Amino acid sequence: MPIREGAVVRAKKIKCVILDVDGVLTDGGIYAAPDGSELFKPFFARDGLAVSLARKVGLTTAIITGRASPIVANRAKELHIDLVYQGRLDKREAYADIKAQTGLSDEAFAYVGDDLVDLPILRQVGLPCAVGDAVPEVKEIAQIIAAQPGGRGAVREIYEIILKTQGLWDRVLTAFQNDAGDAVQ
Repeated sequence: MPIREGAVVRAKKIKCVILDVDGVLTDGGIYAAPDGSELFKPFFARDGLAVSLARKVGLTTAIITGRASPIVANRAKELHIDLVYQGRLDKREAYADIKAQTGLSDEAFAYVGDDLVDLPILRQVGLPCAVGDAVPEVKEIAQIIAAQPGGRGAVREIYEIILKTQGLWDRVLTAFQNDAGDAVQ
C-alpha cells in the first residue's frame, strides 16, 4: 500500500473520516431491480468493524455519496454514522456542512474516494485517500492508497493506518475486548 511522504504527519491530525459509498464502502456495482430500485449493496464486514471501533476512541465518520439509497441510510444508522449526505454528485456543499457541524478545519479530515466526483473534496482535506482500484486521477493526489479495492477492505486499511499513527490502535483493541456490545461489522 503506497503511503506518500508526509502522510503520517497528516494522519496524526485526523478527527473525522469522510467516506464515499459506491466504490469505497461497496464494490461499486449497482444492483437494480426491474422497477429501477436498488436491490442490495454488498458492504464488507471488516470495513464496518473499523468504523465501529474507531468511533469507540473518538474518531468521527461521515458519508457523502452521489447516489441516494435507503440501504445506505440503514447501514449508516447501524454504524452510528450521523453525518450522512446522499444524492450529492457535487459533494462540496455537503463537505462545507460537515465542517460547520463539527467545527473542524480541513486538516482534521480524511476523505476516502475512488472516482472523479471525489476530486474536489480530496483536494481540500488534510488526508486524501484512495481505494486500491481508484481511477488514476484520484490515486495521483491521494496520500494513502489502499492495497485492497473498494468494498473489500480498503476502508479498514485506511482506518488502521490513521489509528496506529495516532497511537490509538491498542485502545481500539482494548475497547473491543472489554465492550464489543455496540460494535457492528
